Amino acid sequence: MVVADVTPHILCRAQAKLDDLLNPSDTLIQRMSTNDPTTVPPFELRDLDYDLPPELIAQHPPDRREEARLLVLNRSTGEFQDARITDLPQFLRAGDLAVFNDTKVLPAKFTARRPTGGKVEGLFIDSDSEGQWRVMLKGSGRLKPGESILLNGPSAQSVKLHLIQNQGEGVWLVAPNPMNSPESILNQVGQTPLPPYILRKNFDQSEPRPLGSGQYPLLDNHSNPNSTDRYRYQTVYAKKSGAVAAPTAGLHFTSELLQRIRDHGVTTAFVTLHVGLGTFKPISTATIPEHKMHAERFEVSEDSATAVRTTCQTGGRIIAIGTTTVRTLETLALHFSPSEPRASARPTPQTSPEPQSSACATPFIVVHNVRQVIRSLSDSTDIFIYPPFSFQLTDALLTNFHLPKSTLLALVMAFAGTDLTRAAYAHAIQSRYRFFSYGDAMLIL
Repeated sequence: MVVADVTPHILCRAQAKLDDLLNPSDTLIQRMSTNDPTTVPPFELRDLDYDLPPELIAQHPPDRREEARLLVLNRSTGEFQDARITDLPQFLRAGDLAVFNDTKVLPAKFTARRPTGGKVEGLFIDSDSEGQWRVMLKGSGRLKPGESILLNGPSAQSVKLHLIQNQGEGVWLVAPNPMNSPESILNQVGQTPLPPYILRKNFDQSEPRPLGSGQYPLLDNHSNPNSTDRYRYQTVYAKKSGAVAAPTAGLHFTSELLQRIRDHGVTTAFVTLHVGLGTFKPISTATIPEHKMHAERFEVSEDSATAVRTTCQTGGRIIAIGTTTVRTLETLALHFSPSEPRASARPTPQTSPEPQSSACATPFIVVHNVRQVIRSLSDSTDIFIYPPFSFQLTDALLTNFHLPKSTLLALVMAFAGTDLTRAAYAHAIQSRYRFFSYGDAMLIL
């Protein structure tokens, strides 16, 4: 077990040495116990940056899902320890509720041909109630409204996409012909939309690795997905189709591990948030609050809302499996909060400099009210969580290691504290953990 040293002025900048972050001190614990926001340095974009050796970016999943390593952080003590995903039940308690995102990744990446024979690369984004699709298209010169492109695939020679409207930044509104569900068509012609940092072919290893900064983050890559990816870049409990990226914390779970958690007295519940393109979009604005999140559709059933209410009433913890689950839960809290009656929101961060140790146990009246009144909800959210932020429904978080300058890393820092997160990432790099979607995990308690 390691006690992190994260003094206020050592922020693990890109050039910081790992050993500078690991000298013992109790500064972190002092900072986490204070309620004086003036002791917390302003949160800046550079706080989200770090150097990662490229060989630590996982290019393939482990042979078995449960083989991943697990770094466990204790926010109250500043301690962290090395474990395995198979050890997860021992860190949970009877009466806890583990909440999972059951979105299902579509084989959303496809190729098509123009009438002239030119190749077009595409990515399905979402569809509307009229059956029209939003897609990202790249290649073959200037596409024009009114044009039709023919989807490539062994059983889709007759499926066309009629281009209706250019919505900018490579995004088009299109109508499939014949009309059919996106899942039905894409299952015939699509490929798994692996992240841009998974590079398996025709890539010079000496070149900087793309981390999603281009206009086409899921098209400008060399991932070469295979049949294994279609299974492994999908959670075992995936149910509702609509995502173009996996909720990666859930990739570590097997049916057996889920049963072990339940046997330990932990209840499970499911929410849905269809992960969109924004998950790969780095923060590039001058200030962090200027960054605009892409709206993503979510759904919380009455059964899941009841499970959250019951767990809070009985003193259990809400364990969010992944950042998408956190965003869903905290959107739910904002919607039913007396002070924030909305579902799609960019919340104003609270004044508390560090996260509360337990949302369900926090004796603030607004949190108490939210716990008692949350109900089912289906809507969209563009919630952007960054430090400082007061979490209302999330007590613990299981998450993978995230990209520099990403909104996902900002959320983790909001939950665990900026300095503790930096120390944990430094330890993970030093200990050769695997990073990003197919990598290892971190449990923040």
